Amino acid sequence: MDDKSVLYKNLVKHKWRYAKGLFFLIIINVLQILVPKITGIVVDGLKTLSLENKDLLYYGALMIIISLMIFVSHYLSRVQVMGASNLFDYEVRNEMFDHMLSLSMRFFHRSRIGELMALATNDLGSLRMILSRGFNLITNTIILLIGSIVVMAGYMDLRLTIYAFLPFPFLVWIMVKFGPMINRRFRRVQESFSDLTRMTQENISGIRVIKAFVQEENEIDNFAQLNQENFDINMALAKVQAIFYPSIGLISSLSFLITFIYGGNLVINGTITLGDFVAFNGYLGIIIRPIISIGMIINFTQRAKASADRIHVLFQRQPEIVDAGMPDSHQEKEQWEKGIEGKIEFRNLTFSYGKNEPPVLKNINLTIEPGKTLGIIGKVGSGKSTIANLILRLYNPLEEGQLLIDGVDITKVPLKLLRENIGYVPQDNFLFSSSIKSNIGFTPVEPDIDEIRRAAQISQIDDTIMELPDKYETMLGERGVNLSGGQKQRVSIARALVKDPSILILDDCLSAVDTDTERKILDELKPFMEKRTCIIIAHRISTLQDADEIIVLDEGRIIERGNHEELLANQGYYYRIYQRQLLEEEIQRA
Repeated sequence: MDDKSVLYKNLVKHKWRYAKGLFFLIIINVLQILVPKITGIVVDGLKTLSLENKDLLYYGALMIIISLMIFVSHYLSRVQVMGASNLFDYEVRNEMFDHMLSLSMRFFHRSRIGELMALATNDLGSLRMILSRGFNLITNTIILLIGSIVVMAGYMDLRLTIYAFLPFPFLVWIMVKFGPMINRRFRRVQESFSDLTRMTQENISGIRVIKAFVQEENEIDNFAQLNQENFDINMALAKVQAIFYPSIGLISSLSFLITFIYGGNLVINGTITLGDFVAFNGYLGIIIRPIISIGMIINFTQRAKASADRIHVLFQRQPEIVDAGMPDSHQEKEQWEKGIEGKIEFRNLTFSYGKNEPPVLKNINLTIEPGKTLGIIGKVGSGKSTIANLILRLYNPLEEGQLLIDGVDITKVPLKLLRENIGYVPQDNFLFSSSIKSNIGFTPVEPDIDEIRRAAQISQIDDTIMELPDKYETMLGERGVNLSGGQKQRVSIARALVKDPSILILDDCLSAVDTDTERKILDELKPFMEKRTCIIIAHRISTLQDADEIIVLDEGRIIERGNHEELLANQGYYYRIYQRQLLEEEIQRA
């Protein structure tokens, strides 16, 4: 998907709104061009005493009618143009959010949260500004310039018009000079805002760690330094703008000076009337306003261009994980309509997270039959969670045929079907800022409260929830901040169980619960796990010792495999971990 398919498509979609807005803007500007001419007629009439009382009433009523028509047209034009720009903002933000959710995990690992937030707020705001206020300014500038120049040169004095416009080339030079500079500095403003947003988000999310390590003053100093940099960058932009806009005003005032001197002499010489002189100054005032706003237009345009480029980069990013969709053949359709049984096969799988990065998994050969449980243990960084990521297809295997689900290459399994049939509890238990009920029932098909409570009972969290004042309607803070680590893990386990999945993956999700609670959860899970393919990743042997098969990973390789008794009999790495953990438990009991 490129930016044309999103930005242009949404602009074209609302072209009739802009057409209506343009129509009313033309009416507004034509009426504004009439005002100085009427003023000139009245001035000439008053000078020659040729106007009667009824004429003054007529021209007064005409001015009131014109003002009312301008008022109504302003309202209608703003409704159309502002409505179109707001709809553009609304629709593109939705498409941007949809596109971001379609991108692969690699994108989020390499992107900063502050930068993504700035794209959806500041950058879209810049585009909305050029499509609303910028559109109005551009339209007004073109119509008023052309209309006023035609009237001034055709109906008043051509030479006066030419002389009055002599300073305008200097205005063009200033705009050409300062436009790119404003663009560059605005880019730096946006990047600085991203950094500021990122640091604020990190500090709020990590407030417990900051307080626990007494780092408040240090983080305050770091934030103050970043905020100072943001201030300096904004001031650099403000200084350019502070020169830019007054310069335009200064040069524009030279046009009035020329008009006063040369135009005044024309009145004295009788070349033009006093009314024409007054009207000419009126038209010059009308022209100066849009001329000055050209600077603002350039500012809006440069900002919008910078923002459009940043949004373009986002939409150019393509998801690495592409959904195969439902197959065409009748036989394959029948297979997937029955659901996923849960057989998982790794065939000589080697995987790395990047082309130039070392392999995280090396030559993994493994088969997990439906209804069987696999335990995985190993050092930190040995590749345990990578196996879960590949089964979830958060990343693609490097080659076809290395990872199969029910005998089919995982890249050919419909993505929605695959993930709907996997219950996953990650290491970092993420909870949303909503009710406990909503967090547990976070599934494609919303479960009823009985199903939610049954899952919570298995994960040993139901009693804790029922003691809360609002029970399952209790609202959680950001990332479940008002729950303990063990409680968050148990809520996450319940969320995976309520899906009733064919494959259950528990990625070190019992590390924050005590051994008694762990044993209760595992005992409750046994009936649930009997007909499902289960993968338990853990550091504690007590968590996975009942698995049908256990593998020990070290630097991405399987160095031991077997059941609990067989691995103990080997007296290898698994045995040493077991002995160490037994000793730790004895020390704790003592």
